[in-house]
Amino acid sequence: MTMPVPHDAIVPVVILGSAFVSMIVYAITGADRDPSHEEKGTHLFLGIGDFLVHWFIWIIDPFVAFSVRFGLTPDHHSYIATAFGVVSAGAMATGHLALGGWMLAVNGFIDTLDGHLARQTNQSSSRGDFIDGTLDRFIDVGTCLGLLVYLRHSTWGPLIAASAMGGSLIVSYARARGEVQGINCNGGLMQRPERVVLLSAACVFDSMVTRLLAWPAGSLVLASLALMAVTTFVTAVHRTIWIAARLH
Repeated sequence: MTMPVPHDAIVPVVILGSAFVSMIVYAITGADRDPSHEEKGTHLFLGIGDFLVHWFIWIIDPFVAFSVRFGLTPDHHSYIATAFGVVSAGAMATGHLALGGWMLAVNGFIDTLDGHLARQTNQSSSRGDFIDGTLDRFIDVGTCLGLLVYLRHSTWGPLIAASAMGGSLIVSYARARGEVQGINCNGGLMQRPERVVLLSAACVFDSMVTRLLAWPAGSLVLASLALMAVTTFVTAVHRTIWIAARLH
């Protein structure tokens, strides 16, 4: 006797299956690496996920062409991504974790798209970088506050969510201060792409995992926030030492 697939698992399974098939197609067709990300030295999960970085750029190339055709600028994408991020934070705060996770994933998708569009069309600018980076920080804070509200009845939930938010901000601040001093440091384990992947996946799959393992609702999200808190502080310390050594 086969167990029925839970209705909330159908969409994630279909999306993950489609993504896996597209990865196979990408690998078969040559798995070309994106030159701009090669030059920047972009890494995902300390290089383990670099294949995913270049596969994802391959996936969004048609969306770049669509944006050019209809006159959409990187700033347009930044504002659209922010709107999805705000919806994500609100959904998380009200307990709609799966919706919040999907909205955060869309935010990350469009956020990556706007940067790639700017590089492909030579629209990169200091103003655009400032707007994009600042709006990202708003969404980082908003999603962590949304999860803090959701976990308000948990003994350690609010503290862990606040720690994850603080660590995320210090990681971004250390990089920004380094760049002001002429030192570019974009390494580390838990940068924004990793945080978006981790939190969106945790929110989408929390209901399925906790039901399967008979855990309290929100346990997967809480564990992901704890991991994020630890790794962001480790990344922040690493960046601080690395940048300070080069300034010395």
